[in-house]
Amino acid sequence: MGEHRPTLVRPPPVDESKAPIENALELTDLSIIGPDIFTNTRELWHPPGARGIYGGAVIAQTLAAAQRTVPENFVVHSYHCFFVLAGDSAVPILYHVERVREGRSFCTRTVQARQRGHAIFTVTCSFVRDGSGGKVSAEHAKPMPKGVRERAPPDEGYAEPEFLARRKRDDPFETYRCGTEDGEGKGGEGDRPENKRVQLWVRARGKISEEGGHRAHLSALAYISDSYFIGTIPRIHRLWRYPVRVEDLPKLEPDVREFLEKENEWEGFGGSLESYKGRPAVGMMVSLDHSIYFHNSKKVKADEWMFTEMDSPWAGDGRGVVMQRIYSKDGTLLATAFQEGVVRLKQDEPETEKAKL
Repeated sequence: MGEHRPTLVRPPPVDESKAPIENALELTDLSIIGPDIFTNTRELWHPPGARGIYGGAVIAQTLAAAQRTVPENFVVHSYHCFFVLAGDSAVPILYHVERVREGRSFCTRTVQARQRGHAIFTVTCSFVRDGSGGKVSAEHAKPMPKGVRERAPPDEGYAEPEFLARRKRDDPFETYRCGTEDGEGKGGEGDRPENKRVQLWVRARGKISEEGGHRAHLSALAYISDSYFIGTIPRIHRLWRYPVRVEDLPKLEPDVREFLEKENEWEGFGGSLESYKGRPAVGMMVSLDHSIYFHNSKKVKADEWMFTEMDSPWAGDGRGVVMQRIYSKDGTLLATAFQEGVVRLKQDEPETEKAKL
């Protein structure tokens, strides 16, 4: 039997002249099979404990595949996808691009990601011809929150905490301190979940190559947009989300306990691990859909620090919606993203229900 591989074609050596994100998201053209078909060149990342591959990888690769089918002077401005099935990192993905519409100012693409003959992911994205809006246009942008720029990480000499780097392992992005900020409500209203905001700084490791150009930066931004996203819900609600029960903390090995304490402290959501005793626990969390609106595509520099802020206008019935704004370090609003996901809590089963199982 042939050797099993998570890619259709044996991966080439890592290109050291490119940033890790470029190597991670590299696509192989399968035009020998049919027009506008691509596959992942390298095995995609499967986060520890996750149901499938990291969603941001498929988001980024579908965007990269669609970008290959539009003229160079067209840039993505709108991206809308659905997560259909959990992706398997041990199985190659085929990306089928359909050229839905060609216009003078806009063009539309759909991309379907398939494994074992089934769609695991589907997206529709729209591209706009650069500069087609005219010399005069209505312009405004929500500004970066006050005081954020003063808390930016250093451009040089920054190193992620050892425990965080160990957890993320091959993640091609690095992150600087995330936490929550209360809203502007008075009289305790700022502490309500709908008024809290999750904030962090992110950037691609290394330097994105000139060969990759602005399209590589856009794919990189799409990749990172899925990080921490639906996880905003358990953070602003202070839900227990670790793979051990609060009651079992005293039984943990010292190094495991230390790891959880450091992660909880680094995220900055307040309180000790024991303070979660009696708090609801996450039973299931998975993304359902994901939308990105790119506002200043040509200004995206994903290998420079970007500030992202997430908040949630609603959660209920086992689901939640999160909005995210991504800024460049100088305060330019680069993109706005939305995501809905399943966030189900562990339920206390009645004795009658247990008896039926």
